[in-house]
Amino acid sequence: MTVAVTNDNNAPLIVPRAVRLKAGFKSGQQLEIKASGGVITIVPKLPPPDDEYSPEQRRSIDARLKLALEEVRRGHTAGPFNTADEMIASLKRELKKRGAKKPKLRSR
Repeated sequence: MTVAVTNDNNAPLIVPRAVRLKAGFKSGQQLEIKASGGVITIVPKLPPPDDEYSPEQRRSIDARLKLALEEVRRGHTAGPFNTADEMIASLKRELKKRGAKKPKLRSR
């Protein structure tokens, strides 16, 4: 979406409502405005990481990320897959390698 406005340095620059709606900005939402090289960028202001998770949650997440990174470094990855069927076939092969047993079907 492109909208032309006239810049008047004596009045505030107003972003048209249609543009704000197209960007998904909500009323009352905090925004970050950055200017660089003749370009103005407006993005939603994200909450600080400290407010998002408790220290206990952050430790748990960091520990899980550390384990995942170690797995990737060891080459324990799969994919990329072009289709869901390829991914399912890969999972089945992996289960077969591990000697996993099929779950027993329960009768009703």
